[in-house]
Amino acid sequence: MQFIHLCSLQDYQTSWQQMQNFVNQRQENTGDEIWFCEHHPVFTLGQAGKTEHILNAHDIPIVQSDRGGQVTYHGPGFLMVYVLLDLNRLKLNTRELVRRLEQVIINLLKSYDIEAYADCSAPGVYVNGEKIASLGLRIRKGYTYHGICLNVNGDLTPFSYINPCGITGQVMTSLAKLGCNVELETVKQQLTTLFTSNFTF
Repeated sequence: MQFIHLCSLQDYQTSWQQMQNFVNQRQENTGDEIWFCEHHPVFTLGQAGKTEHILNAHDIPIVQSDRGGQVTYHGPGFLMVYVLLDLNRLKLNTRELVRRLEQVIINLLKSYDIEAYADCSAPGVYVNGEKIASLGLRIRKGYTYHGICLNVNGDLTPFSYINPCGITGQVMTSLAKLGCNVELETVKQQLTTLFTSNFTF
């Protein structure tokens, strides 16, 4: 598994196109990759996303994406973790993949003495009912792209402009809001170790 650090701030649609290109060009022997990056402020709608969940965009661009899920926000301080995996080679189904991805984030937060958990009815990771990581995937021919957004130290205000993940009143949190002042680079390094241990067979 290779870990790719894209430029720290990248246009969402550029990353999306890069992921699609990677999947389109994959072959049976293509190695799996995990991409890390941040995006310029953007709201993204999943395939089933409803614009009614965008209450007031406040001039933040809106992109209709092909990932799963509803609407969410990306911006500086929110770490994108894109997973480009071959599920057949890893012998994983979608449910197990989601569980493992959530567990990686839960284990990361545990290292900061933050008790987090997953909710099978609403994918992602939560702390005391507040969402700290959102998850949205696309799987095509057994290959995955898109992934997880972990709220590290970004401005949470834009989440008040939407119903996050299509849930009215869903409160978002972050490592910074929970009193954990950690740099994104440190988080990337920790996630690299955790992904290696959780996706090695």
